[in-house]
Amino acid sequence: MKYIKIIANKESADTVLAIAKKEEVQDFRLGIVEEDGMQQMRMLVSDDKLQLVLDALQKLLVEQPTAHVAVLPVEVSLPKPQEEERKQEDAATEAREALYEGVEKGVRIDLNFVVLVILSSLVAAIGLITNNVAVIIGAMVIAPLLGPNLALSLGTAMGDLSLIKNSVKTLVVGILLAIAAPASLGIFWSFDVTNHELMLRTAVGMDSIALALASGAAAALSLTTGLSSVLVGVMVAVALLPPAAALGLMLGAGYSNLAIGAGLLLMVNIVCVNLASKIIFDIKGIRPAGWREEKKAKRSIVVYIVGWLVTLLLLIALIYLRSSLTS
Repeated sequence: MKYIKIIANKESADTVLAIAKKEEVQDFRLGIVEEDGMQQMRMLVSDDKLQLVLDALQKLLVEQPTAHVAVLPVEVSLPKPQEEERKQEDAATEAREALYEGVEKGVRIDLNFVVLVILSSLVAAIGLITNNVAVIIGAMVIAPLLGPNLALSLGTAMGDLSLIKNSVKTLVVGILLAIAAPASLGIFWSFDVTNHELMLRTAVGMDSIALALASGAAAALSLTTGLSSVLVGVMVAVALLPPAAALGLMLGAGYSNLAIGAGLLLMVNIVCVNLASKIIFDIKGIRPAGWREEKKAKRSIVVYIVGWLVTLLLLIALIYLRSSLTS
């Protein structure tokens, strides 16, 4: 449930009322007309109707540059609507504007992001070296790697070139930091390269692909359904952080062959997470409002999915080639 506040010219009241009736909003109210001719209108909208209402109001905003629409969360609404009159809450898809709000925070390269990536990768590296699963899990909890991956998929779905560029930049910076920090440990810290947790992150197989695909799909679902992304963020970090830390450690210690294995695992996981999340966004109908933007987005979606699929197939071929050469 969302609360929408509209401030528009008083002549728009009939248009907004028609939108409210058409989409069967839960409640609609008209405020007083101000001295400047602007009027406040309010409506209570269920999650499954939110995007339709916002799309209709978008036309009003184009015609009136001074108009304003604000979407506010509703913690509790009493009395509750009858179950048969609304869709199940867990089946509702968040509006595009809400999705943007959710991912834009995750693509900012600021001091907090840099520090969290460095700290989480160092903690993960220590966990790998000491063969301590609890420490590795702790590192994944604080790793801020969910945001840029979801933003990349959402930017492609919406045809938003700016969001795509920012997410790619943030993802690249995050991965490089997650490799570089453990590499410094690998240079100065002698460790047993054969321990179980380390060796797990230098081998890649179909189980790794399945894990990364599940992580990406779960991440996209958590965003589109408005569920908490904390645990899903940990799941994405499972796919990205330990391989990146293992790659850094192996590069720092000079184990080039094992570094190749960790690098392949990391690349496969990045591809699978982004591919799965993009497919989920497409299934959930996340696309631009205007037909021009939708046409542009469709082209980028085709390039995006085909590009990731081709990359994944090439990586699988490299994995089997490496396996045959080392066996």
